[in-house]
Amino acid sequence: MSSYLEIANSPGMWLVCAIPVAWVFMQAIIFTKKAFEAGPKIGLSKKQLRLAFETAVISAIGPSLAILIGALALIYAMGGPIAWMRLSVIGSVMYELLAAKFGAQAMGVTELGGPGFNEIVYANGVWAMTLGCLGWLVFTGAATHKLETIRLKIAGGRVELVGAIAVGAMLGAFAKITSDYLVKLGKPATAAIVGMVVMMVLFKLSDKLRSRHLKEFSLAIAMLTGMFVAALSPW
Repeated sequence: MSSYLEIANSPGMWLVCAIPVAWVFMQAIIFTKKAFEAGPKIGLSKKQLRLAFETAVISAIGPSLAILIGALALIYAMGGPIAWMRLSVIGSVMYELLAAKFGAQAMGVTELGGPGFNEIVYANGVWAMTLGCLGWLVFTGAATHKLETIRLKIAGGRVELVGAIAVGAMLGAFAKITSDYLVKLGKPATAAIVGMVVMMVLFKLSDKLRSRHLKEFSLAIAMLTGMFVAALSPW
């Protein structure tokens, strides 16, 4: 094991990373408790509240599996503790991998966990992951009460455009990320193309069967299928 992974997976890192994870877990308990307290006040029965809770738990499994699959790459490069902590707080594997990669590239290392990825590069990757999300927190705290006005101004007063703008922004961001792999061809391009096809098929099938759960599990299934086919491909 390289020296940086000895630090990344040390008991001290597990202990430090457990503190914010415990805070997030406590917040989840508090919000759940308050939701059950507020339910009867707006006319919801205990049965309806339990059903809503069970549905939310089941609905969270699909997206969580997709995060878990992506977390394997983050654990491999950055160690278990920081991957556990970051994904418990943020939950975006794509952001964490990109931020860690940008931090490494700033130190002249092109591949996470690759040649030259030492303790200093690891620390720079962790700083990039941590500081990179501060803008979201600052903006949320400073502008949440103004977001409705901003949302309407961006859409030019047409509320129906808000969803289209949000989807377009996300498509553009992920298209930029994926295009870097598609132009190089090889296994990454294979994984991306197969994943796209599987996702499209699953979405069509879920609409035809009217299965909400199939749609929620589609990302995890598409990712696994793309990875599996790319691993078996000869190029």
